[in-house]
Amino acid sequence: MAAPLNRTVTLSKDERKSYKKELIKINKPTDVNNLLNKVINQDLFEIIDYLPEKFVDLLFIDPPYNLCKNFNNLKFKKTSIEDYTKWLDSWLNKLIKVLKPDASIYICGDWRSSTAIHLVCEKYFIVRNRITFEREKGRGSKFNWKNNSEDIWFCTMSKNFTFNVDKVKLKRKVIAPYRENGKPKDWIENENGKYRLTYPSNIWTDITIPFWSMPENTPHPTQKPEKLLAKIILASSNEGDIVFDPFSGVGTTGVVAKKLNRNFVMIEIDEEYCLYAIKRLKMAEVDKSIQGYVDDVFWERNSLNDMKILRKLKSKNI
Repeated sequence: MAAPLNRTVTLSKDERKSYKKELIKINKPTDVNNLLNKVINQDLFEIIDYLPEKFVDLLFIDPPYNLCKNFNNLKFKKTSIEDYTKWLDSWLNKLIKVLKPDASIYICGDWRSSTAIHLVCEKYFIVRNRITFEREKGRGSKFNWKNNSEDIWFCTMSKNFTFNVDKVKLKRKVIAPYRENGKPKDWIENENGKYRLTYPSNIWTDITIPFWSMPENTPHPTQKPEKLLAKIILASSNEGDIVFDPFSGVGTTGVVAKKLNRNFVMIEIDEEYCLYAIKRLKMAEVDKSIQGYVDDVFWERNSLNDMKILRKLKSKNI
């Protein structure tokens, strides 16, 4: 039996049967309207040639990293950097056709796969930055530095692209408040403390990896946090745009896109993960909250005011 505070998403037998009917498959060239806001339960390699052209505003890719990992019934094996680079290139070059001329691309990786991602991206896109986010989870290693970070490569198709910087500022506690003529300079003060809105950097230390007491948590071993996707989607797309995720897992990209009034297309080979995605999309119809993102602002992790607001929301079952 699960612990009382365990809020991990689960699937009942009836839900599996019902949600399976909502999954789609394609076996011929398809119009984007047939894919919009759908979960495609297929192997990307089988359908990549059937995808429509130039329909994607934002491409988010979280592929299997270059390590040995079990994904439910699928296993991914570690290989050489050269072979991993070839594998990335084998499908990424085919996805270029789905991108609009002003599209943005984000590709996730860890220290093993990051080199290969950079090399392939340099061939096809303008590489603009490498985001590194703190993944504070796990017990560490006795014989190596604890691996608690991952990378996200940010690229664009051209010099024309969307970047809504004011949508992704971070609210931080002010450690050394400076006053000018007795008034706060570039910060505000209220009953909960002193805070400043800061411009986003490429080092993200405010991300919480989903765990058992969070309502977005699922059994997926490498699930990305909703807050992480919210930063990317808000920065690099506008309401009504189409966000595409070809390795969607349990659907975090689509869930956050829905909460932020974007459209999505998701592809995932594993049926079980697709079913979790469908359930989470239904949950998003009732609860549009995103952990760590309150009142259109990203809050510093574990900040006092953030915790107060979240407790208030929880007490109201929002």
